[in-house]
Amino acid sequence: MKISRNIAYAVQATIELARAEPNCPVPCSRLAKHGNLPERYLPQVLRQLVTHGILNSTIGVDGGYCLCKSPTEITLLDIIDSFDNALRVSVPEMQGLPDSAHRRLVSTIEQVIGIARQELSRLTVADLLQNGSPTGTGLLPSVTWSSAEVAGNSA
Repeated sequence: MKISRNIAYAVQATIELARAEPNCPVPCSRLAKHGNLPERYLPQVLRQLVTHGILNSTIGVDGGYCLCKSPTEITLLDIIDSFDNALRVSVPEMQGLPDSAHRRLVSTIEQVIGIARQELSRLTVADLLQNGSPTGTGLLPSVTWSSAEVAGNSA
């Protein structure tokens, strides 16, 4: 399985936003700088995450991006599924391969993708933070999300 560069940026940006203070939008430029992300491509990646309900965006002087929900509720699969055709079966027709063999190949790949999706749905952004980065990196020190902040942030 190959994860695209955009998905890698999305995961990294989401982790950076999970480190930031809840409900306080982080400008794209600051997110790019602190996460060592390419500022040129980051807005389109973040828009995908907004469209799929992972991030909120706020326009204006104090605008930026923040998580829509707690890092414990955002899975790696949620992030990956924000991008078209990220996990799909794509097996070209093969000259000389019997139809039954091709069907079995496609079926096996579908099973593998199903298992991958299952595992990716178990891994949350919070898990990545706990196992993650050295102290002192990111936008702000890690924060604890209260249920009130999550409830107020899930509009």
